[in-house]
Amino acid sequence: MNKNETAAIPGLAGAFDPAALQKDYSTLAQREISHNKIVAGLEEAIEKSGLKDGQTISFHHHFRGGDYIVNMVVDKLAAMGFKDLVLAASSLTDCHFPLIEHIKKGVIRRIETSGLRGKLADAISKGLMDIPVVFRSHGGRAYAIEEGRLPIDVAFLGAPSCDPFGNANGYSRDSNAGVMCGSMGYAKCDAQYAKKTIIITNNIVHFPNVPFGIPETDVDFVIKVPEIGDPAGIMSGATRFTTNPKELVMAETAAEVIDASGRLVEGFSFQTGTGGASLAVTRFLRDRMKAKGITASFALGGITGSIVDLHEEGLIKKLLDVQGFDLKAADSLKNNRFHHQISAEYYASPRGAGAAVNQLDVVVLSALEVDTSFNVNVLTGSDGIIRGAIGGHQDTAYGASVSIVVCPLTRGRIPCIVDHVGTIVTPGKTVDVIVTEQGVAVNPERPDLREQFRAARIPLRDIGELRTMVETLVGKPRPVEFTDKVVGVVTYRDGSVIDYIHQLR
Repeated sequence: MNKNETAAIPGLAGAFDPAALQKDYSTLAQREISHNKIVAGLEEAIEKSGLKDGQTISFHHHFRGGDYIVNMVVDKLAAMGFKDLVLAASSLTDCHFPLIEHIKKGVIRRIETSGLRGKLADAISKGLMDIPVVFRSHGGRAYAIEEGRLPIDVAFLGAPSCDPFGNANGYSRDSNAGVMCGSMGYAKCDAQYAKKTIIITNNIVHFPNVPFGIPETDVDFVIKVPEIGDPAGIMSGATRFTTNPKELVMAETAAEVIDASGRLVEGFSFQTGTGGASLAVTRFLRDRMKAKGITASFALGGITGSIVDLHEEGLIKKLLDVQGFDLKAADSLKNNRFHHQISAEYYASPRGAGAAVNQLDVVVLSALEVDTSFNVNVLTGSDGIIRGAIGGHQDTAYGASVSIVVCPLTRGRIPCIVDHVGTIVTPGKTVDVIVTEQGVAVNPERPDLREQFRAARIPLRDIGELRTMVETLVGKPRPVEFTDKVVGVVTYRDGSVIDYIHQLR
């Protein structure tokens, strides 16, 4: 082949032209100005993104109750005259109540999310929206985005630090930004798959901002604003252990259950939640691990300071972090090379067998309600109001070898063990053990565990027996009355519909 014939090779750009070279990097400022992605403000970023009426915008929830981004962006979109938008947030919370007015005015037509809380959840439960909210687990949301069933036109992602080219993170090494959120695991999927990604930060740092949670290759525009969130609402200084005797009893029993299951061995893996009982399980596990002289291969999920403590003691080798819950977790992610920031896709998507949830030996979960078929509700209260989130509940219950739900018989005079949960979020076939303060119920599908627990002299109860105990204590509550209107569609992690939430009468 001669040089003229090489033109037939696909992908070659032709002959090299030295005259086409342009380079003026005599100063750092000139270098950064030449290619950076910073735009003057939010309105300019929106205009350049090409967003149109009826399209889908997305947000992450790593700022939790301290988030300013969702309200800031939707206020601007309303002022610019946008209508009929689909809001696809990884979760929504109390601080997002201003969305109520934007829904009423037609700026937001539909919502897809993992959870709702506060005034917004209350209004939607009572029929605010014409189209039902679609609820997805964290893994189910990532899967829907990957598969194109939840296409994102523009992702608006708050970041505590970002360089001029778009490398963003949940903390800053170069300065005290005043805001940290730790892992940006739920934002990573949005940035990767959205048609356009806008990073909103209050802290543009000197290039390069590495290691990064979101790479510049997934970012189109960067804007700087005075504030992105309230640090007090984003992260607490430390996550506190419970002193509630009932929760401590359940936590200690859960640790006994893990030990008796045969999974508490060298190299095991686990995930515990952030509720009082779940945090206490971590403390009781620590004592048993030290007594046995064993270490865990990894801990997964939302990482707390208590998990970091076990890692720093040498009891957990690696932390796989999809979201951080306190400042200690954020600092550990910044400073510890064995503390890894992972995406929602890697965490829990059902798309591939290698998802981290599928490598779990044990998960400890909480519940608002559990029924006699072991179905779990973490989304709606006993009054029928939406007040929670699916989160990774379905994903970890499915993936873990042993899934344990810690749930009291009652909260106040509200029964937690019921005949039928108000909303099925996690199907009973994926729940192995229910731990209460009055005994442990084992799913009939797991006779192996029942025999192991009996041998360990763990107090066992039939789930129906626990339900009878609840009725003896608090009686049978009057059923909540609903209309025929559907206000929420609850999906399973593969996208199939598992239940509906109806409007309160």
